Amino acid sequence: MTMLDFSLFAKGGPIMWVLLLLGLLALMLFAERALYLHRGQIRSTSFISGIKNILAKRRIVEALTVCEETPGPVAAIVKAALLHADDDAETLRYHVQEAGVVELPALERRLGGLAAIAQVAPLVGLLGTVLGMVTTFVEFERDYMTASALSAGMWQALLATAGSLMLAIPAHLAHHFLNGRVRAIVRDMEWAGNEIIRYLLTEYRDNLPTAGGEQNGANAPASKPTQS
Repeated sequence: MTMLDFSLFAKGGPIMWVLLLLGLLALMLFAERALYLHRGQIRSTSFISGIKNILAKRRIVEALTVCEETPGPVAAIVKAALLHADDDAETLRYHVQEAGVVELPALERRLGGLAAIAQVAPLVGLLGTVLGMVTTFVEFERDYMTASALSAGMWQALLATAGSLMLAIPAHLAHHFLNGRVRAIVRDMEWAGNEIIRYLLTEYRDNLPTAGGEQNGANAPASKPTQS
């Protein structure tokens, strides 16, 4: 920060320090959430295809290991389904939905704090504006104000307003961006949950080995050849 910038910052009064602290807090919240959501968003289509290929080889333990080693809520949803792969359809869906309910708060954590900063910043700026005008009128009431006294109060009022808008606008954009990332991950969770449930209830169970070690349909009696 140059000397001129610091001089302008100081003219904004004590409210500028409040806005600065709010700005630093918003920046930390955005960086932490953006990194967390980036790690949690995977290529769901490729991931589900890989899990299906593993399950087709009857390696459910390996599929569970892949889910545990893969970050993000999509892997947690699939893991919950695999842990109850042999349950009935209703129980399977219940546990998948329960896993989604557990993962959702982690995705939305701290977004409310960022939204609160975006909403409060203009009010803080308005407070700075009012304080600047109060300072101006106090000086005016004490004695006929000089141009320097008038400019000091106006500087405080205008800079507080400008500073609050410079904080609120990017904070709103950051909150909107993170909300979009959360919605995208939730859509992936819903798709992955429905897809793995469908696979476990149809293809996976249709290919289960029978008691004789053969797959369903493989031990069906062959039709006798017709005699001429």
